[in-house]
Amino acid sequence: MSVNIQLEWTPNPSTLKYVVDRKLLGGGAVNFTNRGDAEAKSPLALRLMDIQGVTAVMLGTNFVTVTKGDSGEWDELNDSVMATLDTHLTEGLPVVDEAALAASRQTSSQEGSIEQRIQTILDDEIRPAVAQDGGDITLDRFEDGIVYLHMKGSCAGCPSSTATLKMGIEGRLREAIPEVMEVVSV
Repeated sequence: MSVNIQLEWTPNPSTLKYVVDRKLLGGGAVNFTNRGDAEAKSPLALRLMDIQGVTAVMLGTNFVTVTKGDSGEWDELNDSVMATLDTHLTEGLPVVDEAALAASRQTSSQEGSIEQRIQTILDDEIRPAVAQDGGDITLDRFEDGIVYLHMKGSCAGCPSSTATLKMGIEGRLREAIPEVMEVVSV
């Protein structure tokens, strides 16, 4: 059965969001910025990274965000991305290697109480909102009052990401968690 794919523009001109009628992940998002990481964790991301001009792939619950480099043109890339998504998903091929993802999540789950509170706000309030634009934001660490976040998908390199980070996320975290003094992107 053929897959239904809807193209959505994002605030980042280098990134497009492809919404599909299939469940890709159980929850959250996984970002791939290099071929090696994609090769280890996601057959779909690897196929997309093999397209000339694609520099990053983020998989969400029912969408794929693709980022192009300077050498790529959307007119050509879009056709290849759509065809790759359609073929991969129609054939029922695996999207991710669940065991590899679980292993990487396990190593990053050693968090203290402030980190857990930050993570809860990110998961419940912030990540769902940025996912609508094809992006994701994940916690790297909390250290000396500073929250270090990874901007992924359409959020990485987006012209409005600094405003989102400082005015939106930093304001919300400082309001809820007095120990937070600043939020920065890593």
